[in-house]
Amino acid sequence: MSRNDEIARELEAFADLLEAKGVEYKPRAYRRAAENVRDHTAAIDGLATEGEDAVAEIEAVGDAISAKIVEYVETGAIAELETLREELPVEMEALTGVEGVGPKTVGRLYEELEVETLDDLEEAAEAGEIRELSGFGEKTETNILDGIPFAREAHQRELLGMARPYGEAVCTYLEGISAVEQIALAGSIRRWKPTIGDVDVLVGSTDGETVIQAFTDWNECDRILSAGTSKATIRADDIQIDLRVVDPAEFGAALQYFTGSKNHNVAVRNRALDRELKVNEYGVFDVSNVSDPEEDQRIGERVAGETEQDVYDAVGLSWVPPELRENRGELAAAAADDLPALVEPADILGDLHTHTTWSDGANSITEMVDAARQHGYEYLAITDHASGPGILSGVGLDDADIREQLEAIRAVDAESDITVLAGIEANIHEDGSVSVSDDVLAELDVVIAAPHSGLDGDGTERLCTAARHSEVDFIAHPTGRRLNQRAGMNLDIAKLATTAAEHDTALEINAHPRRLDLSGHPVKQAIEQGAQIVINTDAHAPTGFDHMRFGVHTARRGWATADDILNTADTESLRALLR
Repeated sequence: MSRNDEIARELEAFADLLEAKGVEYKPRAYRRAAENVRDHTAAIDGLATEGEDAVAEIEAVGDAISAKIVEYVETGAIAELETLREELPVEMEALTGVEGVGPKTVGRLYEELEVETLDDLEEAAEAGEIRELSGFGEKTETNILDGIPFAREAHQRELLGMARPYGEAVCTYLEGISAVEQIALAGSIRRWKPTIGDVDVLVGSTDGETVIQAFTDWNECDRILSAGTSKATIRADDIQIDLRVVDPAEFGAALQYFTGSKNHNVAVRNRALDRELKVNEYGVFDVSNVSDPEEDQRIGERVAGETEQDVYDAVGLSWVPPELRENRGELAAAAADDLPALVEPADILGDLHTHTTWSDGANSITEMVDAARQHGYEYLAITDHASGPGILSGVGLDDADIREQLEAIRAVDAESDITVLAGIEANIHEDGSVSVSDDVLAELDVVIAAPHSGLDGDGTERLCTAARHSEVDFIAHPTGRRLNQRAGMNLDIAKLATTAAEHDTALEINAHPRRLDLSGHPVKQAIEQGAQIVINTDAHAPTGFDHMRFGVHTARRGWATADDILNTADTESLRALLR
């Protein structure tokens, strides 16, 4: 997405929210401005550096809108728009994707039925609540309900765990093409966000046509959406992959630019401006002696761009790991050369949350231990489900079953060259109590407490109560979310983390791509409150161990070091940390 398109979308969001709130005339003005910004031949962020008057010269962009454009370019946000989003916290793009639902309808549904998401809309329609509103009726409600599946599919983002393997596969394939000099993933997939819009691939080459031809010839390609001399888009198993070919001398600048995030890049560009430098996808340019820095994208003396390291060096920053590029303090830390040494996949010495055929796993204890050994782990905890709410009947273990399994685990451990720990995944009831008796918990090496039902509303007190339990070692997948399926509970992470830290209870990053719970920012908040983090796969089969890397990179998004992670400890240290 070009910078002009990015700004246009913000203006369109402004228009939609104003219309949803019943504001007259202004929405039309914002949409006209958005259209002209999108189609403008010059880069709008370049005009913004000249001031509001320069932006206002664009047709249909008046003083008020030009001021907001400049504000967005300089800060990465428009304060008034953010206020509107807080006042009307709806998924506007997704909701208006339903046929017959426009911004005004979204506003009305929010005010009268508190509809914020497609799930809310579906629940209201299924409950017959929409037909009761004046001006709607049964037919409208039925049409809305019929249109939701398509809208959900159209707007749903891909799971990182589904999309990244395709990105890595196409990179491996293109590395074998002689015309490819450099290659890397970019965009949100390089930042390891839990969901992504599409897969971005960047190639450095002087022969774009050969690279594009090879890309579209890839045997995983199901459909070619577009193909030019330096850009192409394909679909592979319904995942969109965008390829961009750039000059190898500009590869580093392009990689930095197209990795994002938007807010991070705005902050980098503003820092460059303070030093009379210009940073864009083509490089870093000294424009101190240039009268019009925006006359040309490559104007000025080029001082960096071949590598990302050079780009950051040029503006006085340490190289910033992609996972941290969210404009949440990383630039200040990079300027002070104080970025953390982030945890690495190789730091993980074992998995403390796995399942076997004793509950809902696909493999035996021995088979899971063998798989853990092949992953190079020092230890593995077997933590099958205890019976309780949210667990299928007959799958969860009662107290007698847990004791019987404990003996089986001890027998495997006695014959194993890695440590096999006996554990359980107990359910957290809605009052915060756990579903296994204390005397049984006391016999185990690892006790997980996890919510599996009642996963709406605020779960802070519920989880804090569980975290205070003397036998609980960590809280697993704390919000209970499932990406693209359910949001999970709301949590006051600071309060939960403080309670967990006070009672030596760790909080889990569940590495399963469908969960990635906790996510990056809550991990950072938890660490700041002194809580320990544990990264587990929740593996139900040996293939589940492959998901560990997604959890590690989620931890990195939360600024976690190896010292912050419980299962980077060796076996002896881990035993001392566990109750």
